[in-house]
Amino acid sequence: MSLKDIHKKAEDIWEKLRLRTHILAIKLLRDVNDIPKEAKRPMKDWGYHLDLCQVFAMSRWAGETIAMLKEDMWCFEPVVGFGLAEAPEIFLQGNNRFPASAMNQKAGKKWAQSFPHIKLAKYIGIISAPLNQCSFKPDMFIIYCDPSQLTQLLIAKECIDGISVNCTLSGHAACVYAVVPVIQNKKCIVSSPCLGDRRTAMTQDNEIMFSGPIELLEDLSKAFEYLEEHNMWRFPWIPTLYPEHKLSEIYTKIGKIIGMNY
Repeated sequence: MSLKDIHKKAEDIWEKLRLRTHILAIKLLRDVNDIPKEAKRPMKDWGYHLDLCQVFAMSRWAGETIAMLKEDMWCFEPVVGFGLAEAPEIFLQGNNRFPASAMNQKAGKKWAQSFPHIKLAKYIGIISAPLNQCSFKPDMFIIYCDPSQLTQLLIAKECIDGISVNCTLSGHAACVYAVVPVIQNKKCIVSSPCLGDRRTAMTQDNEIMFSGPIELLEDLSKAFEYLEEHNMWRFPWIPTLYPEHKLSEIYTKIGKIIGMNY
């Protein structure tokens, strides 16, 4: 897709889901020359570090384009997760989790050993911007959404290929869990915003993250159009609560075949 197409698809999905904030365009940087001229660098332009989740918040709420290299990062976890530095032994032994959020060293170590990460020195940083106006070709996108919007995203994903989203959920390092598996596997992922994301980056209590490779965006937009054509699946839905509600014809047919009494 061209950038113009990406912008249009992002607008379409944003409108159909009635999202509160911009969809994020995410690109991992291989060279400083990949940084667009309009991008801000926290240390260079503002004189302070930022957590990556704070940068995501600035992009999705305020429309900022921000590039983060190792020297701009305040939290070390994305530095390790994106391969900007080698994981130190103190991390691999689980000491950033134990004793504060792991009951024993074994639990902390197990979490650290399974931490998603990219090969060392493959990238030098990351850039985020609103997907509907980014000036660079993103590797992937992230949608912060509520649970009902997530349901519609999952329905749309399955509408495309019939494959459910498998993911590993953690209460830590959401910026890593939302990015690394998508970059490595070119598959969608659902992630839970971590404590830092919620406490220092203004992520709301009802928000969750849906990430996908940029190659999926066009099919995702088509899936939303397809679901709207089949009115039952149009978003938002009208809630109802009554017994023996009307089922679709195919649900009734399959139910009768397996012996259900309608």
